[in-house]
Amino acid sequence: MIFFRMGWPMRLFIDLMWFFKKEKLSYITGIMLLIVLAAINLCPPYIVGRVVDGVTNRTLTPEILWPWLLILCGLGILSYILRYSWRILIFGAAARLSRLLRQQLFKHFTRMSPSFYQKYRTGDLMAHATNDIQAIETTAGMGVLTLVDSLVTGGFVVFSMAAFLSWKLTLITLLPMPVMAWVSSYYGTLLHERFFKAQEAFGDLNDKVQENISGVRVVKAFGQEEVEIESFRRLSDDVVKKNQAVAVVDSLYDPSIMLIVGLSFFLAVSFGAYEVIHLRLTLGQLTQFTLYLGQFIWPMLAFGWLFNIMERGRASYDRVQALLGVESEVQDQVSLQGAPDGSRAELRQSVKGDIYCALEQFTYPGQTKPELKRIHFTLKEGQTLGIVGKTGSGKTTLFRVLLREFAGMTGEIRIGGVSIEEIPLDSLRGIFGYVPQEHFLFSTTLAENIALGKPQAQLSEIEKAAKTACIHEDIQRFEAAYGTLVGDRGVTLSGGQKQRISIARALLLDPKILILDDSLSAVDAKTEKQILLELKGNRSQKTTLISAHRLSAVEHADLILVLQNGEIIERGSHAELMEHQGWYAETYQAQQLESLIEEGGGLA
Repeated sequence: MIFFRMGWPMRLFIDLMWFFKKEKLSYITGIMLLIVLAAINLCPPYIVGRVVDGVTNRTLTPEILWPWLLILCGLGILSYILRYSWRILIFGAAARLSRLLRQQLFKHFTRMSPSFYQKYRTGDLMAHATNDIQAIETTAGMGVLTLVDSLVTGGFVVFSMAAFLSWKLTLITLLPMPVMAWVSSYYGTLLHERFFKAQEAFGDLNDKVQENISGVRVVKAFGQEEVEIESFRRLSDDVVKKNQAVAVVDSLYDPSIMLIVGLSFFLAVSFGAYEVIHLRLTLGQLTQFTLYLGQFIWPMLAFGWLFNIMERGRASYDRVQALLGVESEVQDQVSLQGAPDGSRAELRQSVKGDIYCALEQFTYPGQTKPELKRIHFTLKEGQTLGIVGKTGSGKTTLFRVLLREFAGMTGEIRIGGVSIEEIPLDSLRGIFGYVPQEHFLFSTTLAENIALGKPQAQLSEIEKAAKTACIHEDIQRFEAAYGTLVGDRGVTLSGGQKQRISIARALLLDPKILILDDSLSAVDAKTEKQILLELKGNRSQKTTLISAHRLSAVEHADLILVLQNGEIIERGSHAELMEHQGWYAETYQAQQLESLIEEGGGLA
């Protein structure tokens, strides 16, 4: 059972074999240097033993002593060079593993569907990319070192003691070793369980911090500072408690190993003195033996520490691999993986902006009630589609289905005559320019925020997009203009400014199909009208989809759909819907009346 427990964490090295093969030159060279260093370390005890025997026998002279001292100095310099070299090789490779795993995680995160982020919290994902990756890096670096040192150095020392000094005394000295194996195995099992829980608690704490920093204005607006501080304190206490549980086990390793080492020294000195008294060992040989035993302390400590490192790495690697093993619910039926960027661009350019939608039903993953039913419409390239309806009627859901953010659709949707399921996701998303309801801005300059989808864009292109979105004049009023740094999530900008920057970001891509998901709600009616006029002039040959609560935003559309509970209850142009005198006409007239009241300052 002990050896089974010992072998279980060691499987992590087998799991990481793909990386060890990739970095085989660094690891093989580093391990060879460790072996040479272990052999070199056998020399000083031998030299000390010869010197002690020379002193004891009164045969030591300066002519004998000085060569030994020069050899010790040379070995010290050589050891310094070898230690520096293996650290660069092995720890450098471990750092590259850390970088590689973080890149894999980040790429995985960017390809996951929204349902993934509904299941996994941001703080927990951050914990995977920080603490867990660090634990794996430690395994690939310090773990390899402790494994090699505990086996090679320990093996060399034991062989030297047994072969050149006394195999009986060596055997007696190593009697406590099985106890150390059992202790390491027992502590390792406890550490794995507790470290896994500690990492989960750290993820919860991360998530709490991220939420409060992002929502700091809401917290302050509702006066919930003390409540959130208390909630953070409880989570922090939980993290401390679970990390203390890890530290309790962690702190038992060294004392336990040192106790076993002390017992080995006691046996070595006791029985070694007996051998010296009976002239089976010289005093120099006993000194050499105890020095070797002193060198054996590190391999024994490394052996215990190895299980500590491996258990942490095993828990973290399991967490990271479980995350990487989660597959996106939305998968490509065809793939352009490995294809040159030119092929992807050609595909995006070849698909026209016509939209044919025959969506029979769509249900969100994990839900039973359909969110959309019988959504049928046809839109030619260059036309504009308006989608209106009450909150929760399914407007945003329809856009997300068009973008294939979720699986679960029955029916057919075609873009330019090609089914969206036959277009690779990265190419499909490149056809659309999407301005969502939630406008996310990064903590960088305004120019870089607008050029997010086209980093190589010239300032003149950025300004053109900003003018179309009617945000250029606002930007010019800032002291640094387009070089103005945006606060976290655009905290320094108004809602209307963030909306228009998001629109400019989408317009810069000059997409075949532009989706504005209630993206004019935070601007006044005059600015809205100006933006719509700019869009009409600049996108006369491109398709545009607009959802809005303010119906004036869609009255120019070629086709307007009115949704209710995920179904179309009215359709037609603005004139046709006004003539129909249904929900659209009533809502439009009510909004026009409200607008007149606001402009006139009230009714006389």
